[in-house]
This record gives sequence, structure tokens and C-alpha cells, in this order.
Amino acid sequence: MVGKPVSNENSTRAAAIAQAPARVLMSAWQELGLDPEFELLRGPETGLVSLRGRIGGGGAPFPFGDATATRASVKLSDGRVGHAMLMGRDGKRTTIAAVINALCHAPDDAALIDKKLITRLSASTKLRDDKRQAETAATRVDFFTMVRGED
Repeated sequence: MVGKPVSNENSTRAAAIAQAPARVLMSAWQELGLDPEFELLRGPETGLVSLRGRIGGGGAPFPFGDATATRASVKLSDGRVGHAMLMGRDGKRTTIAAVINALCHAPDDAALIDKKLITRLSASTKLRDDKRQAETAATRVDFFTMVRGED
């Protein structure tokens, strides 16, 4: 069965939510001030997902291992449905991600979420990644070969 292709906006939102630290997501969500009524359709449920790898990046796929993931589905009071699956065991974070997904089905809500929430989450993730990169660069050792002239 072929599904509807994922739009760039949706994948950007999903990446920002998945990569953001839980405390930053919770803080940004509370500051946004959206608190829609919703009911849980499923979950949050924690289980394992199978990871697949490829030798050399392009070879035949092989089972790499398993990872813990949590999924949730919600239905807003206006009928919009949202789903989320995040790595880890944080059910509250996954439920909020599902609510965000449901809210983004309306263009006005999606624009607000992109402007106020996703921008902040992306900036926080970039700051964390830049800090990590700087820490790693500080420990970098450049190796070189000297020719001693005895050749």
C-alpha cells in the first residue's frame, strides 16, 4: 500500500521534535500556550523497533539490532488525529508530539507551531550540536609524516 508522501514541513517538524531534548520540548510547549483537549486513541506504548543497517552504506540490508521506542495516537476535540513515535521511553513527550502532529493539520495552527515552537527547538538542537562539535574539535590531533631525508 502506498501512502501519502510526507511533506518537507512535516519531516522538518518531526526531526525538530525528535532531536530536541525533552526538557526543551516541554518548556517550549508550555510557553506556546496551546492546551487543546484530546483523548488518547493509543498509548503511549513502549516497545522495540528493529534497526536495519547496510554494509558500506549501499550493500544488502542486515538486522543491526533493536531500539526502544514509544508511540502514541491522539484525537483532538475537533476531530483531528495525530500520531507520534519517538526513540526512548518518555510517554509524555511522545503524547505531546502526537498532539503537535494533530494540531498541524490546520494551516493556522501549523504556522504558529512552526514560528514559535519548531524554530526554537531547531535553534536549541543546533546550539547543542555546535557545542559538541567544538568540544570534539578541541581534542583533534593532526597526524602528518615527516621525510627525514634518508630515502
